[in-house]
Amino acid sequence: MEYLEFIETSVFTRECKKLLTDDEYKEFQSYLLTDPEAGAVIVGTGGCRKIRWAKQDTGKSSGVRAIYYYYSTAGKLYLLLLYSKSEKDSLTNAEKAQLKAVVAGFKE
Repeated sequence: MEYLEFIETSVFTRECKKLLTDDEYKEFQSYLLTDPEAGAVIVGTGGCRKIRWAKQDTGKSSGVRAIYYYYSTAGKLYLLLLYSKSEKDSLTNAEKAQLKAVVAGFKE
């Protein structure tokens, strides 16, 4: 992919400033630019993906989790949620339903 537009939610931006350094975030974006389908698809979210990302001082298992939606035909990658593994393990069914509704709005 030659061009990919990253779009962040305010929630993602706020958590990113707390959880990742500028260099870590640039590395994360570079990785997604080369492989936007890297994350595992989360069932029940309308196609959102979850990716584990290691911080410089931790491994993947104790790093951060990013939830994103890759809208390939529009060339857009929506960065929706970011949280540390210690904060949260899995999304609830209610959160999955909210993500599905958000994704439906992207496709309109």
